[in-house]
Amino acid sequence: MFDKSADMNPDLELLHPYPFEKLAKLFADIAPANKPHIALSIGEPQHPAPNFVQQCVADNTALLAKYPSTQGIPELREAIATWLTKRFNLQSINPNGEVLPVNGTREALFAFAQALLDRQRAPLVLMPNPFYQIYEGAALLAGGQPMYLPCTADSGLQPDFNAVPEEAWVRCQLLYICSPGNPTGAVLSVAQMQSLIQLADKYDFTIASDECYSEIYNQTPPPGLLQACAEMGRHDYRRCVVFHSLSKRSNLPGLRSGFVAGDAEILQRFLRYRTYHGCAMSMHHQLASIAAWQDETHVEANRAEYREKFSVVLNILKDVLDVEAPDAGFYLWAKTPISDETFAQELKRQQNVTVLPGQYLSREVHGENPGVNRVRMALVASLDECREGAERIRDFVKGL
Repeated sequence: MFDKSADMNPDLELLHPYPFEKLAKLFADIAPANKPHIALSIGEPQHPAPNFVQQCVADNTALLAKYPSTQGIPELREAIATWLTKRFNLQSINPNGEVLPVNGTREALFAFAQALLDRQRAPLVLMPNPFYQIYEGAALLAGGQPMYLPCTADSGLQPDFNAVPEEAWVRCQLLYICSPGNPTGAVLSVAQMQSLIQLADKYDFTIASDECYSEIYNQTPPPGLLQACAEMGRHDYRRCVVFHSLSKRSNLPGLRSGFVAGDAEILQRFLRYRTYHGCAMSMHHQLASIAAWQDETHVEANRAEYREKFSVVLNILKDVLDVEAPDAGFYLWAKTPISDETFAQELKRQQNVTVLPGQYLSREVHGENPGVNRVRMALVASLDECREGAERIRDFVKGL
């Protein structure tokens, strides 16, 4: 039989299995304990979507009869620009050239590399390690070579950018950063971001800052890349692009709504790519997004729920696991007393609680994988489920 796969993009063979594909394989032969399943493995928000957003979607379904614009309606871009200006203390941002709505950050983070990289110049794409796997897949399918920057306890769970050799910066076309980090929850400071901006100027690369967890924090709002630009008088945001989403901020992962903002010249070219890509946000989702970006009350309530869950879970786990509250985000990045894979397997078998082995989110660099002997716990379930999950984990660890 003729094998059509031989005619497909050979770079597809470079892609690693997705973490949850690995997790399913790890659990394939596990008979879990006869207890209600508690999922702490996937970062899918479980808090209710805001009622006013749901109502806005329902009230505007007649707009399904219209083709949406890739650039989005002016009212949505204005709402995003207003939110950005207030949240990150910007002098200004142009909604007509420096803001572009997208169907969630995942799609945009991937597409961005396809539009940006010049594969004829052997591009290097730098990214944190562990990382959101979209960065790696985007780099590989755009003809780039990923370079993984380990995030360890010694470097504050952020990449040690000072350890990157100059020849890597010379080849770098794109640097992905994630602040607050997934899975570490670590936050880059304004000074760190400004240092990266100076490197981007020196070596001529673009910074793509994934900030989709920026609105889930305890007390201090995490800074953003555009804020770092503004504080150094760089109001054109040159070489800097940020990615934001309503998925975590507003518990709307199914709305598939976010935005990209920053360097107008880059976004103009990205818009051209997206126009051919065919990825415009539906009109009723655009109107619902306006409502979400214009309201902070539901976001404050969301933060309060996560704050309570972190307090309860950490109080239960503090005596049995090496785990600390993150700077921001909704993950715990816990060290395990045994192999992270074995920990996840036996926790599933004995307690029917699922967590994600840290090594599934990382790559080995110089013989070391910074995710080994760690697990990611997503505190996205209800408070009661998170409490029970933590109690089961505590009992499991005590029995090791």
